[in-house]
Amino acid sequence: MDNITIKDIAKALGISTSTVSRALRDSYEINPETKRLVQEYAEKMHYRPNPIALSLKENRSLSIGVIVPEIANNYFSQAINGIEAAAYDRGYHVVIFQSQESYERELEKIEHLAARRVDGLLMSLSSQTVDMEHLKSLQERGLPLVFFDRIPAEIDTHKVVADNSGGAFQATAHLLATGRRRIAHITSQPGLSITKERLSGYLSALEQYGVPFDENLVKYCSYTLDEVDANLDALFALPSPPDAFMTAADRLALGYYAGLKKRHIRIPEDVAFVGFSNLTVAELLNPPMSVVVQPAFQMGHTAAGLLLDLIEKKPKHPVFRTVKLATELYVRESSLPKEG
Repeated sequence: MDNITIKDIAKALGISTSTVSRALRDSYEINPETKRLVQEYAEKMHYRPNPIALSLKENRSLSIGVIVPEIANNYFSQAINGIEAAAYDRGYHVVIFQSQESYERELEKIEHLAARRVDGLLMSLSSQTVDMEHLKSLQERGLPLVFFDRIPAEIDTHKVVADNSGGAFQATAHLLATGRRRIAHITSQPGLSITKERLSGYLSALEQYGVPFDENLVKYCSYTLDEVDANLDALFALPSPPDAFMTAADRLALGYYAGLKKRHIRIPEDVAFVGFSNLTVAELLNPPMSVVVQPAFQMGHTAAGLLLDLIEKKPKHPVFRTVKLATELYVRESSLPKEG
């Protein structure tokens, strides 16, 4: 059955469309009895406002766009839960897209959301995104924009991040404290903010413990299985192979954990392992994986709140903030101290 319109209601009740429209908005200009008749008939006929028509009329859609690299990633799914909770509490819908780590897809999704007249956009950059002109253009067109997790230095707006450097420092220092000295740092693409921050934490821990940095132990990854095998082959072909791994993302944690198992490398006897991960299965692995956990739900909730403030308050000269949220290290059997 076709959706009933304001015109249909007006025709059925023998009144004008403008009267119906005002009655549905509970306008003081319409007498209570007429309002009651209109609203009861609309409810009976399951009338629902057309969101596209409303967005054109009121220049707002009560919806926000979200673009993340991958929805299946446990971290991003938790962040989306936080975003949706904040949006729901304030009467907004959420339209979610994933870039699949592709700059071209990210660009396409941004244009699609802008065409849908979302009121604002929340983003975590793809690993391929280097050129920020499409994002600067959005701001110039007046669309409120907030970033979380993977953020650009070039765009001045609210940003919400985890303490990536602190979390990586804590994980690396934990491994060093257990007697490991050849710690492989498996991380994301070098241009990403999270990559730089987590590498910084890793290097700071090495420096504090007086352990020389070996660039051969750092591997930048794009999440393919072939790459996992190639990197593990290269690492264990070194004259001094790694005695520990610190992986800097969910997918990297599982991929390299499985790769070590496939090679019959014992964890933690041969190598210790810590993941930078929000995987709920981490403690169910054999052995349970030590992880640095990010407050993903809180990050999404905070970022959405900042975006909705920009949308609703429309400050002429906003003071933008970068909110940094603490991470937490959960130590499990995969990083037990080195014996002897």
